[in-house]
Amino acid sequence: MKFKRGLNSIFRTIKDSFLIILGVIVASFGLKGFLIPNGFIDGGITGVSLLVHFLTPLPISLLIFIINLPFIFLAMKQVGKNFALKTFLAIIGLSLSLMFIDYPLITSDKLLVSIFGGFLLGAGIGLSIRGGSVIDGTEVLSIYLSRKISLSVGEVIFLINLVIFSFAAFFLSIESALYSVLIYLFASKTVDFIIIGIEGYIGITVISAKSEEIRKKLTKDLCKGVTVYKGKSGFSELNFNQERDILFTIITRLEVSKVKKEIISIDPSAVIIESAINEVRGGIIKKRSLH
Repeated sequence: MKFKRGLNSIFRTIKDSFLIILGVIVASFGLKGFLIPNGFIDGGITGVSLLVHFLTPLPISLLIFIINLPFIFLAMKQVGKNFALKTFLAIIGLSLSLMFIDYPLITSDKLLVSIFGGFLLGAGIGLSIRGGSVIDGTEVLSIYLSRKISLSVGEVIFLINLVIFSFAAFFLSIESALYSVLIYLFASKTVDFIIIGIEGYIGITVISAKSEEIRKKLTKDLCKGVTVYKGKSGFSELNFNQERDILFTIITRLEVSKVKKEIISIDPSAVIIESAINEVRGGIIKKRSLH
């Protein structure tokens, strides 16, 4: 058992290291092949580093490391030593990659730079996160601030980026700031895609008079875990207070169409409610293919 655990730990370390290294290479390609030669920035600490780089003679490789350094210490307190160490090594790797790897300029078309530069940077950040680190300290800062003030992590990130893009509009140009917003949007969506995966989890709530038939179809034929809530109808006086079994199951995004088709085949008038779910542990859940 100990040998198996040790072997799993080694494989996990190799996998995490590979993802972080790949993430660093992809992100640095997005920066040097698209963003930096065209004078565009991203959000977060990377955006701050780029903005300072464009306004001073300081190299981007040095700025990425120095500006992220305080957030590595913050990560040690807020998240843990292992995460902080991985983040430290990832940021050093990004700095060295930007310093020594000579990436070619791919295009000067502003729209293509926004799309593919944002995609590559987001992919690099997402792969690094999958490996257990970050190459941008914004997430760490947002977690810290959200605990100190009455704002969510997403709201803190939004406010930080609002300030960064405002400075970009003032010191660079409004056009550069607008394209940088596009880069940030593409990058953030790519990060979500990499972390959550194409098989992101979806919660399905079903309200139907034929709930028992639907439950059997989900559990026996489709092999899905189902939770049954007790509810009562409340729409019309005719059916008011009539008991209903409300079904809830969690499936992957790729299974939604098939599951809905099966439910509708049993009860075409069934109420089906879909909700996105970021993460799930335990129960009868199909694992994502990216895990």
